[in-house]
Amino acid sequence: MRLIGMMDSPYVRRVAVSMNAMGLKYDHEPVSVFRQFDAFAAINPIVKAPTFVTDEGITLIDSTLILAHLDRMVAPERQLAPTTIEAHARAQRIIGLALAACEKTMQLVYETKLRPEEKQHDWWRDRVRGQLAAAYKLLEAEIGDAETWLFGDRPLQADISSAVAWRFTNGELPDAVEAAKHPKLARLSERAEALPEFLKAPYE
Repeated sequence: MRLIGMMDSPYVRRVAVSMNAMGLKYDHEPVSVFRQFDAFAAINPIVKAPTFVTDEGITLIDSTLILAHLDRMVAPERQLAPTTIEAHARAQRIIGLALAACEKTMQLVYETKLRPEEKQHDWWRDRVRGQLAAAYKLLEAEIGDAETWLFGDRPLQADISSAVAWRFTNGELPDAVEAAKHPKLARLSERAEALPEFLKAPYE
């Protein structure tokens, strides 16, 4: 199995960390969608990270769809979704908030680092910052004591996605969110980042 994309993408990283947690072996190919566009296009003409290629040669895109496929490949004790319908709904909410935070962080990065300053819009930046703040406020409210995992004795996808999102935002936009206002989320991320499955797929 091949995972193509850079670890500075939260979407690539959540797949890599999840595969590590599942005990799945894969080859990581750190190809950039910006600096190595043509090389990426040779693998996937859409040039979307992450791109995942199964052992059978089937190319998958979108981290959530990739992870849904991977969950079917492992034994129940390795799967990263809660088993009860109530817990699954809450996990999906948490993952959705984490992905929203990633999306809004990405929009701010594109707006402030890639778009020429004269073409940037204050009203748009303020709107996205407000959405980012709302996502993290709601995510903070979902975290328990931050000394236990969200759904049991091991981190599941909700933990992984939350930790990856927090690290991504703080890495790309260190002044966008305050750890002091999100102590439980910051602590959850700190604990997660110390795990072997995270250390094997470090944020770059």
